[in-house]
Amino acid sequence: MTLSNENVKKQLESKNNIGDRGISQYEEQIYKTLRRYWGYSSFLPLQKETILSILKGEDSLTVLPTGGGKSLCFQLPALLKQGMAVVVSPLISLMKDQVDNLQDMGIASCYLNSSLLITQKRAVIELIQKRKIKLLYISPERLEDIETMNMLSSVGISFFVIDEAHCISHWGHDFRTSYRNLRMIKEKFKNINTHAFTATATQKVQSDVIEQLGVDNPKIYVGLMDRPNLTYRVSSRNQILEQIIEVLEKHTDEAGIIYCLRRRDVDSISKSLKMRGIDNLPYHAGMSDKERRISQEKFTNEEVNIIVATIAFGMGINHSNIRFVIHAGMPKSIEHYQQETGRAGRDGLPASCYMFYGGGDYQLWSFFAEQSSNQETMMKKLNTIYNFCAQPQCRHKMLSNYFGQEYKKTSCLACDYCLNEIDMVEDASVIGEKILLAVAETQQEAYGFGANYVKDVLKGKITEKVKRMGHEYLPIFGAMNEKSEKFIYYAIEQLVGQGFLSKTGEFPTLSITSDGERLLQGEAEPMLAKPLMSTKKKKISKMIRARKEIEWAEIDQDLFQALRKKRSELALKKRVPAYIIFGDKSLRDMASQKPVTREEFSGIYGVGENKMNSYANIFIKLIKDYK
Repeated sequence: MTLSNENVKKQLESKNNIGDRGISQYEEQIYKTLRRYWGYSSFLPLQKETILSILKGEDSLTVLPTGGGKSLCFQLPALLKQGMAVVVSPLISLMKDQVDNLQDMGIASCYLNSSLLITQKRAVIELIQKRKIKLLYISPERLEDIETMNMLSSVGISFFVIDEAHCISHWGHDFRTSYRNLRMIKEKFKNINTHAFTATATQKVQSDVIEQLGVDNPKIYVGLMDRPNLTYRVSSRNQILEQIIEVLEKHTDEAGIIYCLRRRDVDSISKSLKMRGIDNLPYHAGMSDKERRISQEKFTNEEVNIIVATIAFGMGINHSNIRFVIHAGMPKSIEHYQQETGRAGRDGLPASCYMFYGGGDYQLWSFFAEQSSNQETMMKKLNTIYNFCAQPQCRHKMLSNYFGQEYKKTSCLACDYCLNEIDMVEDASVIGEKILLAVAETQQEAYGFGANYVKDVLKGKITEKVKRMGHEYLPIFGAMNEKSEKFIYYAIEQLVGQGFLSKTGEFPTLSITSDGERLLQGEAEPMLAKPLMSTKKKKISKMIRARKEIEWAEIDQDLFQALRKKRSELALKKRVPAYIIFGDKSLRDMASQKPVTREEFSGIYGVGENKMNSYANIFIKLIKDYK
């Protein structure tokens, strides 16, 4: 049953306090559609509210975390409204994944972008003109094409969607000019509603998106930014290849992304891992289009589990089965970190996020910030994420607070700090004072010194430079000779991150900030963590293994791997990413329930009508043969 816009509006407006008095007749249809196509029986937070706003003909802005089900919020109402929904999406790969997924569920959808051959483009336009498409994906640039606009004006549009809407905002985001020109939608389609969706937006970004789109008194839905299924771990970078391998040993046979800051880092780490017998593929903008496409397809088809990439491997990745993300360097903002770690655990299952940072990362991003017209904002964001790395604290709480949301739990039990994986320095103020005094005492009129030099002075190392400067005679010389060089350097990094010290200049030198002066006067206190030692690492590894055993307690792991292999075979045959066939959550459900009849299979998570018809017999046979 397809209802006209007017009928939908009448039905919904006739009911007061929608959702508070039970399920109306129309809401029953929403649930039927959810079950029929997606195979779900309930909504995630704010999905239903957003869907009802779209059906009522209200403009809206929805901010949901990655994995919060944004796409369903506009895909489902598109099926219940007359006409075709137009989704403005930034990347070709993202459009393809969305359309592949919709078509696999039996939903009429297509995309118009530069990847299509002329014959393919004509075929798509013909389907649109015959009004046989429910969802059309296009780029923002295509809306500037007169031909496209004339075609859209000639067919019935149900509503517009702006996906990845944070790209519109100039508050610290990189954006395309065409995204900034999307106000044209409201100007040319005055009576058609517009709905913006994003996973990452501070309150300032939300306001900017609304203003730039020119939407009319929109409904605003902001979900909790916290991702409780993600476990965050942050530590200083030291022998990064070994640190990465330690992580990979905890995630055997699982899909993951290793993010690097530079292309040369991608090539180096990818090559070194291969030499250690760890299969992986690189991905960065310096590779040819063909090379990048091959890497992405092999990763999404599960031919290889690990991809080493720059952030060029970004928004177009809709892979729901990524179990871990490693940052081999610090991103330039909390927004970027939230987006990149958000690619883990999109299916809601447990996933892990590791970051290894160093002062060099701060200097790299500072250099780029200085070249930007938006320097002040970029530096503010950079200092915030450096503080996130360097100050021991609940990671979930800090991320929630950054996006203006109160984190009410006393412990997240899903980060290195709350899991007691970090050993704190008991005499942090004493350590902090010694380091700041070393910075002050070595300071010259014309210049200062960097972290390595200050470390040598505190350690009591008589280097050529120390002798030349005569600093072996300073009162502070050797004041921390009982501490390891690693300990001293790590403490310096934390004091910089917490704002007691600053780094300036092309060859970064340390100087004491106003907060540092307060520390020296006993009016402020740092929080310092000890470097992670090998005994602690073994304890953490043991704990991670124990948690995994609990997670997989009811699941036949051998059957899960067999189901995963079958999923990959089907994906290769259909030339779609493996997770489009079924996500890990569905396969785990199969490996737990072991359905051997179509009726039993229909109860598996994510099995809608079309997937039932396409895959039930194949997977039931595998399960029967396995038994």
